[in-house]
Amino acid sequence: MAKKVLRKDLREEIEIPEAINVSIENNVIIMKKENNELKRKLDTKIKTVVEANKIILSANQTTKNKRKMFGTIKAHIKNMIEGLTTGFKYKMEIANVHFPMTANVDKETNELIVKNFLGERKNRRIKLVEGANVKVNKKEIEIESIDIEKAGQCAANIEKGTKVRKKDRRVFQDGIFITEKPGRAFL
Repeated sequence: MAKKVLRKDLREEIEIPEAINVSIENNVIIMKKENNELKRKLDTKIKTVVEANKIILSANQTTKNKRKMFGTIKAHIKNMIEGLTTGFKYKMEIANVHFPMTANVDKETNELIVKNFLGERKNRRIKLVEGANVKVNKKEIEIESIDIEKAGQCAANIEKGTKVRKKDRRVFQDGIFITEKPGRAFL
């Protein structure tokens, strides 16, 4: 049986920008900037404290799982700070070979309506995520949000909603595809 090896203690300090207010209540970190607010539940194994203009993460007698959770929480906090300062943007492109398709955003039902996808008579309605702003400019779609998970989920829903099924993908290359993510670009 393998023995758990305890490693040294972990400690990380994350700088908080001046305009952001941070508080921790019942293992939930709350970040506010002007009218925007982000919340995230924290793991109880990782101690999180707000002191002056820093968030201090620490863990004692770390195991492999604690180290993984420590890195995950650190990444989530950094994403929250980046989202409140600059925001996140996804870019998507409408690609069609056979039939010219168009896309519109219905604000009332919070859906993206794709017309004439593969010559279908019925419009495809793709549910959008609350908190993500979607703009359609002819053949390009931009998704913006302060929460990276909401923006990413919205982009994934759109890409999945126009997936070609039961046809040869080499011939039917129609769809809406992610061309740019925060930190990456696909061309």
